[in-house]
Amino acid sequence: MESPCFSCGAVVADCDGPVHPYMASSPGCWAAFGEVLEREYSAAAYAKNHRLTVDAYAVQHPGEPSPQSVRSVALHLVSLHLVLERGVAHAHATRVLQAASRESPAFYRLVPPASLGTVTVRDVLDGRSAEEHLHAVARWAESAWLAWADWHDQVAAWAQSLLRHGAR
Repeated sequence: MESPCFSCGAVVADCDGPVHPYMASSPGCWAAFGEVLEREYSAAAYAKNHRLTVDAYAVQHPGEPSPQSVRSVALHLVSLHLVLERGVAHAHATRVLQAASRESPAFYRLVPPASLGTVTVRDVLDGRSAEEHLHAVARWAESAWLAWADWHDQVAAWAQSLLRHGAR
């Protein structure tokens, strides 16, 4: 039996199981994300867009307001901005996030959009080849990023501040 995740809307297994401590999702959605990660960690051909996989999932599962969830959404949106809008390499975006984690910049809660995107983890899971997987991850990241369009200016400002203050 399947049902939609209450956060992202992905139609996933209706099951019991663990979930992330602050990224709110159904157990089935968290399990689906785990399957996607398993693919990416098991075969290099699937891993090229891993940065986008993690960012897309995180911003589609913003959770309840807490210091951790606010920071998570902000940083993953910054990463999506850097990669999708500025063309920054995935590894560079990861270094910016790592530096930001050490510096503790002041983020505030961005009210999540009513729709968190039309492409979900399920679309990625349905891919049958590495090429399909990579294409689905790229579409997922773009969809998740566009869902937060009302906040793009703020995210760009955070990204600029991080880059200006040495998070390179």
